Amino acid sequence: MASNRHLSRIIAFQTMYEWEFLTNKIPTHESNINKIRQTIEPILERNYQEFSSSVENRDFIDQLVWGVVDNKEKIDSIITPAAPEWPIEQIALIDLIILRMGIYELLFAREVPPKVAINEAVELAKAFGGQNSSKFINGVLGTVYRASDIYNPDDDKKIEGKK
Repeated sequence: MASNRHLSRIIAFQTMYEWEFLTNKIPTHESNINKIRQTIEPILERNYQEFSSSVENRDFIDQLVWGVVDNKEKIDSIITPAAPEWPIEQIALIDLIILRMGIYELLFAREVPPKVAINEAVELAKAFGGQNSSKFINGVLGTVYRASDIYNPDDDKKIEGKK
């Protein structure tokens, strides 16, 4: 199941990256939501079909893609204070999409433990991002998590104890 979810995250990531790249960031206002859905759906369908033999359930992919799209403005408003030296427009598109997915899983979907959401985003950054992407993603998501209402200080103690 875990590897299947990892592949699902990759499919969602690739879909959102292609969409952002091709559409040059259509603003995600309410008035544009139908246009956004119409432009993403064929990309999502093609990416899903390419890997359908390895993915048991499309629901998770759909949840990630539509969850990020539907909450993009809220998510970006969370990224801004967590990465004050990196305005949204200066963050590499790959890193930005991974951050959006990680924050969606961490704060909106809340289906996996915070540590898993952060680790999955870091793994995507290692696979698709630049040399320092994984550190950047880890730092921003760690900041977001520690500032959230789901933060558990005992998690930090567990991590420190492993060093």
